[in-house]
Amino acid sequence: MSHASAQDTTPRLRACPTADASDAPLTPSKTQRKREAQALQTLGVQLVALAAARLVQLALPEALYEAVLAAQRMRSHGARTRQLQYIGKLMRQLELDALRRVRTALETGRAGSPQPQP
Repeated sequence: MSHASAQDTTPRLRACPTADASDAPLTPSKTQRKREAQALQTLGVQLVALAAARLVQLALPEALYEAVLAAQRMRSHGARTRQLQYIGKLMRQLELDALRRVRTALETGRAGSPQPQP
């Protein structure tokens, strides 16, 4: 029987991903979004560790400022964890300038007023 010779021997094309810039995703991957959210939550933990006087100097949005103060008063581990997650959510909603100012203040160890814009 000649079934072996009748089989299709032409190579089949497979769709394989290419490294074109046009195929690059327009949004960050889920993993990248999770990393960024975790980094902001860690930043929130640093805010909770600050004294109230330093928090005032950061000029945080009112909702974030109140959430940080509430987290400082909480003693229950579960409640504090939920509050830290909420702070992370609020921080994801911050404008880039405000977020940059908070990071700079925490990295340099000072919480002074924002630098004048050129």
